[in-house]
Amino acid sequence: MNEKEYEERLRIETIDIQHLYNAFSHYNRYEPTPYAALEELCAVYSFDQTDTVVDFGCGKGRLNFYLHDRFDCSVIGVEMNGQYYQDALTNQMAYTKKMKKRRGSIRFEQTYAEAYPIPDDVTKCYFFNPFSVQIFMKVVDNILASIERRPRPVDLILYYPADEYRYFLEHQTVFEQVDEVRLKELFDKNHDERFVIYRTDLSQEVPKRV
Repeated sequence: MNEKEYEERLRIETIDIQHLYNAFSHYNRYEPTPYAALEELCAVYSFDQTDTVVDFGCGKGRLNFYLHDRFDCSVIGVEMNGQYYQDALTNQMAYTKKMKKRRGSIRFEQTYAEAYPIPDDVTKCYFFNPFSVQIFMKVVDNILASIERRPRPVDLILYYPADEYRYFLEHQTVFEQVDEVRLKELFDKNHDERFVIYRTDLSQEVPKRV
């Protein structure tokens, strides 16, 4: 299926790429992950009904609806932009009208990513370069605080991974790279066209909060 066909199937509208014209220097433009890229990721990387996935900078909610529809997992979209948040809620109304009752839940939160308290049942967090590394560091610190409260493996899924994100994870946290999914026909031309997955190494001590 092409992008439009996916949208029609899910009854959502997320295709447009938009820029933030406000003074949010640490936040990047809205651009949804291509459906074809999600297909390649999910062909080799596992999601299931027991997962709770947070998408930081979720925009209009494409990833959330895709994962909920395909895997019936619980999904949370965190978005600071009011218009995108309203668009996500509009998409949710249209999406839920077509869906039978599922085990997994969908919800959206309008807040800054660094201010969002990580629920202790979260198992996966998704990032498509939504903001600066300074904010990413604060978000990861919140994730680690949740892991300290309830020790468990948590995966960070980075699409088009920023070098600054990776350096921080590999040198200053207990996260370790466990997988890489290179997109067919795209990676050879652009080495950013990939997903990199990090997971908490519970054999290491989670840094204490101060």
